[in-house]
Amino acid sequence: MKHLFTFPALLCGAAALAAVAAPVQPQLAHGAIPLLTVNGLQFRDLNRNGKLDPYEDWRLPAATRAASLAAALSLEEQAGLMMHGTLVLAQNSNAVDEQAMSGLIQQRYINTFISRQQGDAATLANTYNQLQQLAETTRWAIPVSLSTDPRNHFQHVVGQSVTSGGFSQWPEPLGLAAINDAALTRRFGDIARQEYLAVGFTQALSPQADLATEPRWSRIFSTFGEDADIVKSQVRAYVAGFQHGERGLAPGSVAAVVKHWAGYGAAKDGWDSHNPYGKFMTFPSKNFAYHLKPFDGAFAAQAASIMPTYSQPDGVVQINGITLDQVGGGYSKALLTDLLRNKKKFKGVVLSDWAITNDCKGPCLDGAPEGVTPLAFFPQFGTPWGVEDLDKQARFAKGVMAGIDQFGGTEESQYLVQAVRSGAVPAARLQESVRRILLQKFQQGLFENPYVDVAAAKATLGKPEFSAAALDAQRRSLVLLQNRNALLPLSGAKRRVYLHGIDPAIAAGYGFTVVDTPEQAELAIIRAATPFEPLHPRYIFGTLTHEGTLAYADGNADYEAIKRASAVVPTIVTVNLERPAILTNVVDKTAAVLANFGISDAALFDVLTGKAAPQGRLPVELPSSMEAVLNQRSDLPHDSVKPLFPFGFGLRYALAARHPESK
Repeated sequence: MKHLFTFPALLCGAAALAAVAAPVQPQLAHGAIPLLTVNGLQFRDLNRNGKLDPYEDWRLPAATRAASLAAALSLEEQAGLMMHGTLVLAQNSNAVDEQAMSGLIQQRYINTFISRQQGDAATLANTYNQLQQLAETTRWAIPVSLSTDPRNHFQHVVGQSVTSGGFSQWPEPLGLAAINDAALTRRFGDIARQEYLAVGFTQALSPQADLATEPRWSRIFSTFGEDADIVKSQVRAYVAGFQHGERGLAPGSVAAVVKHWAGYGAAKDGWDSHNPYGKFMTFPSKNFAYHLKPFDGAFAAQAASIMPTYSQPDGVVQINGITLDQVGGGYSKALLTDLLRNKKKFKGVVLSDWAITNDCKGPCLDGAPEGVTPLAFFPQFGTPWGVEDLDKQARFAKGVMAGIDQFGGTEESQYLVQAVRSGAVPAARLQESVRRILLQKFQQGLFENPYVDVAAAKATLGKPEFSAAALDAQRRSLVLLQNRNALLPLSGAKRRVYLHGIDPAIAAGYGFTVVDTPEQAELAIIRAATPFEPLHPRYIFGTLTHEGTLAYADGNADYEAIKRASAVVPTIVTVNLERPAILTNVVDKTAAVLANFGISDAALFDVLTGKAAPQGRLPVELPSSMEAVLNQRSDLPHDSVKPLFPFGFGLRYALAARHPESK
């Protein structure tokens, strides 16, 4: 039967289409910016000229608005937009240094900053609003974007992560990989997104899509492990959570900056490329393509930004007929233009890692003098790997021509201006980057309403349902490695317990009597950290991060506690698996061993007492010896000989299965 459309029906259809097409008035920020009324709709007169300019017209596509504003900016304003500066706090204070920030925003035209500020929700939200008020005094009133390193986990390394403060506290990304539930990881991203936006963070300097194929590397805890398929899935879910979907940025999105393109985890000798002695990535098995695979998850989720690696190749690295330049990732045209833009069709912002244009001389290169803390030389930190002989103007020019859109950790826009005026960089190349940067601000709705509600921020940060979800993830991420004689879960009977590294009040709350020595106890519960060595204590990131051995040895405080307790009573050990610890001389002494990736004492005792069950499986293999570690290859996953615990291992309380070496 044919459907006949009467004239009235056609009219109704047209009316419906008109209603759909009618512009919907967005909520506009109130403040110093005057409003314009056009055809009954309101717009912010950002440049205060009394007329509606294309970049102020929210009815236009974001790309049109970005192109219009980019073309109107001066060279100095464009160069300022391409700097990703640092929020300056007053000396010995957690408050904003308003004079310094006024100079950066009003005179240097910088409007993207990383924030390392700590504090409660009100402090963070008020800071963000204060910066937007400063931005409104500039010629174009371009809103400020604030970025942050991860804030929702347990580890805190200056320059890599921030203490959680009032944010919900989740296991490290390695723990999310142990659970390997993409829906949970997306839920985490969505919760963190809400917390970030509540206080004004519109850019997340995460996730890491790096593969943890080198077990000595210091940044494994913040990866999703060593299996490319798992990491790809986890990265996609993480980005989708933060960006509120897989259709690109929109109001309500936090822009995800996926890092570090590419091969960072294949660290030569395990050294990290923040350091001059660790600047190389190595691919002895020619497995570079495997390290690109996780980024496909980011591309599938329409990730907003990509951050290149610090590392430079150690020798010739080729893929798809492309040979990588012998420079750090931020200077590699092969990596950023040939592979990322042309092969992978990435259209977002390429943000360099921090301080790639800075010199690394003196204490940065040779280490701090004896008796002087390396952190005193943080302002002199630089990572110009492969371009050490170039001056700053040449470095900025090379980075832009390689494919960088924005430079992280610097405000030295004058060198970019000089590069354009000297002819080293075409003016059109800057406009290309500026359009990309502005486009994201327009897509996020910042030009209409850049402010946050302080009361709403207080109610959002770490709210009960967020914290409950985080606590559940902590429990689920535990990996049960050994459970002799089905010791776990512990019975409900009260026991005398000896503790190491655990809050006695928490144990008492679960019905245990805490005693002072193992000899007085019926049971011992010990928290242990993965071993490391202070091999480069005179270098900034040599002293901040953990390097060297993964094996427990006499003299290690946690190992001494394990030996003492296990000689007297059944002993339970939970190891914070920030790197793949070697547990060969731990499992032979203990009754039960669990790997954790950041867990509160309460969540731990929930699992030990059977209120919850461990569900994790190892996202990295645990080698049997340092000899095996030294003989494995940095670019291959789980390839050590006879690992003590293989990749994917994990016991369950309900299963009778045991590790082959368990009794």
